[in-house]
Amino acid sequence: MKLNNLKPAAGSTHSRRRIGRGPGSGLGGTSTRGHKGAKSRSGYKKKIGFEGGQMPLQRRVPKAGFKNINHKEYFAVNLSTLQALAEKNNLTKIGIEELKAAGLTNGKELVKVLGNGELKAKLEVSANAFSKTAEEAIKAVGGNTTII
Repeated sequence: MKLNNLKPAAGSTHSRRRIGRGPGSGLGGTSTRGHKGAKSRSGYKKKIGFEGGQMPLQRRVPKAGFKNINHKEYFAVNLSTLQALAEKNNLTKIGIEELKAAGLTNGKELVKVLGNGELKAKLEVSANAFSKTAEEAIKAVGGNTTII
């Protein structure tokens, strides 16, 4: 076998249809586009969702849902993360600056402390929001919570 002897398998390739080459070809005249209408014209481009003039699905179905304009997105920090941070850096006060220095937040986003994990160290934590369980857990070990 040599590269110059290679051929595709029989029946696996087809020559392309040459349309618009006169009536003798069988594909002249309208050149497989049919008669009249937008699809027969040059430059035709079907719009997304177009259903031939019928009211499209995205306009038939009513609008639904609600977007609260006052919604605040918080970056979640768990108690286990605070405990690990306090042990690693020997901290008693943890705020947004400490979280930023640890690479947990960019300093611009709102921070909420959640009660997942166990807290052993007595900490003064300042954040934008606290869950009830987190606040209780921090106060249970003698710590303080401050809402910024």
